[in-house]
Amino acid sequence: MRLRFAKREKLAREQLKQSEPASRMNANVKSGLLVALAALAADQASKLYLLFIYDIATRGAVRLTPFFDLVLTWNKGISYGWFQAETAAAQALLLAIKLAAVAALTVWLWHAHNRITALGLGLIIGGAVGNGIDSIAYGAVMDFAFFHVQWGESRLDWYVFNLADVAIVAGVIGLLYDSLLGGSPAAKAP
Repeated sequence: MRLRFAKREKLAREQLKQSEPASRMNANVKSGLLVALAALAADQASKLYLLFIYDIATRGAVRLTPFFDLVLTWNKGISYGWFQAETAAAQALLLAIKLAAVAALTVWLWHAHNRITALGLGLIIGGAVGNGIDSIAYGAVMDFAFFHVQWGESRLDWYVFNLADVAIVAGVIGLLYDSLLGGSPAAKAP
Protein backbone atom coordinates (compact mmCIF):
# COMPACT_ATOMS: atom_id res chain seq x y z
CA MET A 1 0.00 0.00 0.00
CA ARG A 2 2.80 2.40 0.93
CA LEU A 3 4.62 1.57 -2.29
CA ARG A 4 1.59 2.48 -4.40
CA PHE A 5 1.19 5.78 -2.52
CA ALA A 6 4.91 6.59 -2.96
CA LYS A 7 4.66 5.89 -6.70
CA ARG A 8 1.61 8.14 -7.04
CA GLU A 9 3.31 10.89 -5.06
CA LYS A 10 6.44 10.62 -7.24
CA LEU A 11 4.31 10.71 -10.40
CA ALA A 12 2.44 13.78 -9.10
CA ARG A 13 5.74 15.60 -8.38
CA GLU A 14 7.05 14.78 -11.86
CA GLN A 15 3.85 16.09 -13.45
CA LEU A 16 4.12 19.27 -11.38
CA LYS A 17 7.73 19.80 -12.51
CA GLN A 18 6.71 19.30 -16.13
CA SER A 19 3.85 21.79 -15.83
CA GLU A 20 6.08 24.56 -14.38
CA PRO A 21 7.82 25.39 -17.69
CA ALA A 22 4.45 25.26 -19.42
CA SER A 23 3.04 27.85 -17.03
CA ARG A 24 6.06 30.13 -17.71
CA MET A 25 5.53 29.58 -21.41
CA ASN A 26 1.86 30.46 -21.04
CA ALA A 27 2.77 33.67 -19.21
CA ASN A 28 5.14 34.60 -22.03
CA VAL A 29 2.54 33.76 -24.66
CA LYS A 30 -0.04 35.86 -22.81
CA SER A 31 2.40 38.77 -22.61
CA GLY A 32 3.16 38.50 -26.32
CA LEU A 33 -0.52 38.34 -27.24
CA LEU A 34 -1.34 41.34 -25.03
CA VAL A 35 1.43 43.36 -26.66
CA ALA A 36 0.19 42.28 -30.09
CA LEU A 37 -3.33 43.47 -29.22
CA ALA A 38 -2.00 46.76 -27.83
CA ALA A 39 0.12 47.40 -30.95
CA LEU A 40 -2.82 46.51 -33.20
CA ALA A 41 -5.20 48.76 -31.24
CA ALA A 42 -2.80 51.73 -31.24
CA ASP A 43 -2.14 51.34 -34.95
CA GLN A 44 -5.77 51.05 -35.98
CA ALA A 45 -6.93 53.80 -33.60
CA SER A 46 -4.34 56.24 -34.98
CA LYS A 47 -5.29 55.43 -38.57
CA LEU A 48 -9.04 55.66 -37.96
CA TYR A 49 -8.61 58.95 -36.10
CA LEU A 50 -6.46 60.48 -38.84
CA LEU A 51 -8.74 59.27 -41.64
CA PHE A 52 -12.20 59.90 -40.24
CA ILE A 53 -11.91 62.48 -37.45
CA TYR A 54 -8.85 64.56 -38.34
CA ASP A 55 -9.65 64.07 -42.05
CA ILE A 56 -6.05 64.00 -43.17
CA ALA A 57 -7.09 63.26 -46.76
CA THR A 58 -8.46 66.80 -47.21
CA ARG A 59 -5.80 68.59 -45.12
CA GLY A 60 -2.80 67.48 -47.16
CA ALA A 61 0.63 67.61 -45.51
CA VAL A 62 0.46 69.07 -42.00
CA ARG A 63 3.74 70.33 -40.55
CA LEU A 64 3.88 69.61 -36.81
CA THR A 65 7.55 70.46 -36.26
CA PRO A 66 10.39 71.60 -38.53
CA PHE A 67 11.32 67.92 -38.95
CA PHE A 68 8.00 66.03 -38.70
CA ASP A 69 4.88 66.17 -40.87
CA LEU A 70 1.64 64.24 -41.08
CA VAL A 71 1.00 63.17 -44.66
CA LEU A 72 -1.33 60.61 -46.14
CA THR A 73 0.21 57.99 -48.40
CA TRP A 74 -1.07 54.59 -49.47
CA ASN A 75 1.48 51.78 -49.76
CA LYS A 76 0.41 48.89 -51.99
CA GLY A 77 3.61 46.97 -51.33
CA ILE A 78 5.45 45.88 -48.23
CA SER A 79 7.79 47.86 -45.99
CA TYR A 80 9.47 50.89 -47.56
CA GLY A 81 7.28 50.56 -50.64
CA TRP A 82 9.03 47.43 -51.90
CA PHE A 83 7.14 45.03 -54.18
CA GLN A 84 4.31 47.37 -55.16
CA ALA A 85 1.24 45.29 -55.97
CA GLU A 86 -0.96 47.14 -58.44
CA THR A 87 -3.16 44.25 -59.57
CA ALA A 88 -5.72 42.43 -57.44
CA ALA A 89 -3.85 39.15 -57.92
CA ALA A 90 -0.57 40.67 -56.74
CA GLN A 91 -2.31 42.22 -53.72
CA ALA A 92 -3.89 38.86 -52.86
CA LEU A 93 -0.47 37.18 -53.11
CA LEU A 94 1.11 39.78 -50.79
CA LEU A 95 -1.75 39.36 -48.34
CA ALA A 96 -1.29 35.57 -48.38
CA ILE A 97 2.43 36.02 -47.68
CA LYS A 98 1.62 38.38 -44.79
CA LEU A 99 -0.88 35.89 -43.35
CA ALA A 100 1.65 33.04 -43.61
CA ALA A 101 4.25 35.21 -41.86
CA VAL A 102 1.81 36.03 -39.04
CA ALA A 103 0.97 32.33 -38.67
CA ALA A 104 4.67 31.40 -38.49
CA LEU A 105 5.35 34.17 -35.96
CA THR A 106 2.41 33.01 -33.86
CA VAL A 107 3.79 29.46 -33.77
CA TRP A 108 7.16 30.92 -32.75
CA LEU A 109 5.43 32.99 -30.04
CA TRP A 110 3.72 29.87 -28.73
CA HIS A 111 7.18 28.36 -28.15
CA ALA A 112 8.84 31.50 -26.73
CA HIS A 113 10.67 30.66 -23.53
CA ASN A 114 11.45 34.18 -22.39
CA ARG A 115 9.66 37.48 -22.10
CA ILE A 116 11.83 39.52 -24.52
CA THR A 117 11.25 37.06 -27.35
CA ALA A 118 7.51 36.96 -26.62
CA LEU A 119 7.21 40.76 -26.49
CA GLY A 120 9.24 41.19 -29.68
CA LEU A 121 7.11 38.65 -31.51
CA GLY A 122 3.95 40.23 -30.14
CA LEU A 123 4.98 43.64 -31.48
CA ILE A 124 5.74 42.19 -34.92
CA ILE A 125 2.48 40.23 -35.01
CA GLY A 126 0.40 43.23 -33.91
CA GLY A 127 2.03 45.47 -36.49
CA ALA A 128 1.68 42.93 -39.27
CA VAL A 129 -1.99 42.35 -38.49
CA GLY A 130 -2.58 46.13 -38.39
CA ASN A 131 -1.06 46.59 -41.83
CA GLY A 132 -2.92 43.49 -43.06
CA ILE A 133 -6.23 45.00 -41.95
CA ASP A 134 -5.41 48.08 -44.03
CA SER A 135 -4.65 45.91 -47.04
CA ILE A 136 -8.02 44.20 -46.73
CA ALA A 137 -10.04 47.32 -45.90
CA TYR A 138 -8.44 49.83 -48.27
CA GLY A 139 -6.41 47.80 -50.76
CA ALA A 140 -3.23 49.48 -49.43
CA VAL A 141 -1.52 50.29 -46.13
CA MET A 142 -2.08 53.78 -44.74
CA ASP A 143 1.15 55.58 -43.83
CA PHE A 144 1.20 59.02 -42.25
CA ALA A 145 4.36 59.81 -40.23
CA PHE A 146 7.08 61.64 -42.16
CA PHE A 147 10.43 62.70 -40.70
CA HIS A 148 12.79 64.93 -42.65
CA VAL A 149 15.88 67.03 -41.96
CA GLN A 150 17.17 69.97 -43.93
CA TRP A 151 20.55 71.61 -43.55
CA GLY A 152 21.47 74.26 -46.06
CA GLU A 153 20.60 73.06 -49.54
CA SER A 154 20.62 69.38 -48.52
CA ARG A 155 17.52 67.52 -47.39
CA LEU A 156 17.14 64.02 -45.97
CA ASP A 157 13.67 62.48 -46.14
CA TRP A 158 12.80 59.32 -44.24
CA TYR A 159 10.14 56.88 -45.43
CA VAL A 160 6.54 57.64 -44.54
CA PHE A 161 5.41 55.08 -41.97
CA ASN A 162 2.73 54.26 -39.38
CA LEU A 163 2.53 52.86 -35.85
CA ALA A 164 2.37 49.28 -37.14
CA ASP A 165 5.75 49.84 -38.78
CA VAL A 166 7.10 51.23 -35.49
CA ALA A 167 5.87 48.12 -33.66
CA ILE A 168 7.46 45.81 -36.23
CA VAL A 169 10.83 47.59 -36.05
CA ALA A 170 10.73 47.62 -32.22
CA GLY A 171 9.89 43.90 -32.22
CA VAL A 172 12.78 43.10 -34.56
CA ILE A 173 15.13 45.13 -32.33
CA GLY A 174 13.88 43.15 -29.32
CA LEU A 175 14.51 39.84 -31.09
CA LEU A 176 17.97 40.96 -32.19
CA TYR A 177 18.80 42.10 -28.67
CA ASP A 178 17.68 38.80 -27.20
CA SER A 179 19.48 36.79 -29.86
CA LEU A 180 22.76 38.69 -29.79
CA LEU A 181 23.03 39.98 -26.23
CA GLY A 182 20.44 38.09 -24.22
CA GLY A 183 22.35 34.85 -24.41
CA SER A 184 19.13 32.89 -24.73
CA PRO A 185 18.72 30.15 -27.30
CA ALA A 186 14.94 30.74 -27.07
CA ALA A 187 15.15 33.69 -29.47
CA LYS A 188 15.74 31.31 -32.33
CA ALA A 189 12.73 30.17 -34.31
CA PRO A 190 11.47 26.63 -33.66
